[in-house]
Amino acid sequence: MSLKTSTQFKHVSYLWDEAAAAALAGDEVGLLIYRSNLLGADLRLTNYGGGNTSCKALARDPLSGEQKEVMWVKGSGGDLGTLKRSGLAALYVDCLRSLKNVYRGIEFEDEMVELFNHCIFDLSSKAPSIDTPLHGFLPFRHIDHLHPDAAIAIAAAKDGKLITKELFKGKIGWVEWQRPGFDLGLKLKTCLDENPGIRGIMLGSHGLFTWGDTAYESYINTLEVIEICAQYLEDNIGKKRPVFGSSIRESAPKEERMSRAAALAPVLRGYCSSHTRMIGHFTDDERVLEFINSKDLSRLAPMGTSCPDHFLRTKISPLVLDLKTTEDLGDLAAIKAKLAPQFDNYRKLYAEYYNSCRHPNSPAMRDANPVVILYPGIGMFTFAKDKQTARVAAEFYINAINVMKGAEAISEYTSLPRQEAFNIEYWLLEEAKLQRMPKPKALSGRIALVTGSAGGIGKAIAKKMAEEGACVIINDNDEQRLSHAREEFKNQFGKDGFVAEILDVTDTATIHETYRQAILAFGGVDIIVNCAGLSISKPIQDHTEKDWDILYDVLVKGQFLVTQAGVEILRKQAIGGDIINIVSKNALVSGPNNAGYGSAKAAQLHLSRLNAAELGPDRIRVNVVNPDAVISDSKIWEGAWAEGRAKAYGVSIAELPSYYAKRTLLNEIILPEDIANACFALVGGLLNKSTGNVLNVDGGVAMAFVR
Repeated sequence: MSLKTSTQFKHVSYLWDEAAAAALAGDEVGLLIYRSNLLGADLRLTNYGGGNTSCKALARDPLSGEQKEVMWVKGSGGDLGTLKRSGLAALYVDCLRSLKNVYRGIEFEDEMVELFNHCIFDLSSKAPSIDTPLHGFLPFRHIDHLHPDAAIAIAAAKDGKLITKELFKGKIGWVEWQRPGFDLGLKLKTCLDENPGIRGIMLGSHGLFTWGDTAYESYINTLEVIEICAQYLEDNIGKKRPVFGSSIRESAPKEERMSRAAALAPVLRGYCSSHTRMIGHFTDDERVLEFINSKDLSRLAPMGTSCPDHFLRTKISPLVLDLKTTEDLGDLAAIKAKLAPQFDNYRKLYAEYYNSCRHPNSPAMRDANPVVILYPGIGMFTFAKDKQTARVAAEFYINAINVMKGAEAISEYTSLPRQEAFNIEYWLLEEAKLQRMPKPKALSGRIALVTGSAGGIGKAIAKKMAEEGACVIINDNDEQRLSHAREEFKNQFGKDGFVAEILDVTDTATIHETYRQAILAFGGVDIIVNCAGLSISKPIQDHTEKDWDILYDVLVKGQFLVTQAGVEILRKQAIGGDIINIVSKNALVSGPNNAGYGSAKAAQLHLSRLNAAELGPDRIRVNVVNPDAVISDSKIWEGAWAEGRAKAYGVSIAELPSYYAKRTLLNEIILPEDIANACFALVGGLLNKSTGNVLNVDGGVAMAFVR
């Protein structure tokens, strides 16, 4: 078969590389992985984590030695774009199909999922998903099940079945909406039997099945079918009626959208975190703006989504804010007075939906807060347990917008009936999957800003926070140092786990901009660690006014300014928070050649006490960690400070680490990781009723004991 070229496709990406595929010749599973990764790389074809693919091939049965037909199919969870062999389930095809003999009917189909395990060929493979029989009962060697917006727009249209028949001249079958499972797999086979020669099947409101006898044939068939759907939509959008009934408002200018989003996100996050602390995401994507500024917003948004994959990520419907783009967001009390009843009403409607649709054995009602929040003229906020889930929820809702746009252009959009939506959301199998998920880490749902976090103590603290599940804002006033840290965090935690910003704690503009980026990235902040610092060690006669000013500007004023700006956000969220100030044993110990640094550290310590006393009513805890002599990876020890301390103690610079260790009660060298662990101890959940305290991490310096 001759290979097609990318120029033959306008609406999908043709990514097949003949040389790469040739290297996998004879390896059907390898070609399945290759094809899956290509399909998953184009979000127009399927969503993150959505869809599944399969192949069938002969393999040696380890029990009999005979050649048996085996199906490899994407297992439960996972993502096509990043799928590996370990993410596949492998099952004996004859065993899977023989389950028809014990199937007791649709009301008992959930019990079939456990029986899939009796069909497993590779005992180390991934657990089979609920879609396994949808692939197993079809005879084709390679099968793709995707959720392309263009196909779902037709599948979710009121006249979708007729449109599909006419558009593909009977070459694409149609199966009405039904929850995925064993019975739907049987219906796909029936559709094929009744329509021999078809090249695929459209699932009402759900998605698309396509296939081929080789990996390439399946890939091309999938692209061609989706291309036809997409071109049909393009030919019709805006022809019969204006898109979404026409625009009824203008978007605010770009900078104003960003400013209003940054001002409002912490308030929204506070309301959305009333049950579980959430991470936010904001987008003003043009597709979102077109929808939220339209006449049809009020009609379509409450209907909810059609595709189950969209719905599970975005909830039954979004919250559309009744808030003008000219609203004064600086008047916090007025904004909360306007928003509180809107959130209360959303939760009430969600509870009514749950109570009206629940079954006797339904799981308990989950968080009633919205996932998707639409602000007409500004953009879309999404809130979820972590950044990736919040970002993906936004991507899914944009997919849902695309579907509504296409369906309305060719017919009339239809969503899942409320009962069907509930049956998906509170499906016992879905609940079991949720229960199997790993327990959240201690700082999941938390957002931490650590000043001076491109190296030394600050970087160690930021890493510890990220390792424990927090989203972190790393920052530094040194661009080169920050660049190295950015790459390090990206490799270790991925793009969703952090943002990196230039921050000078003596410059209020950079402080506010860093917080703004934290809000736009994650929705707010929960943990503020004032760690940025410097040290100057000189005898009093050598101390200059410039030395004095920079010490107090960075250590005292910087701590004050970062805290002040952070408290404004914490109060908007109204869910409490933590401030940790990295001070020093020098705040308590009098030593030689240390007038400026030691007194500034003492000021930091007392400022911490003052803040703890003032912020307690806001449930904002302020605590102190007092390190001593943390030399590793510290800029402080690169220059004159080390020379000054060595001179003061009568030792060489090389002897300083052991000198500091020997003067402690524990005879230990203090590392950045030790300070990071102390910070985690304060915010990790066991000390939630502790504020105004000092935690010494100095190896034991008796003169620095608080009491």
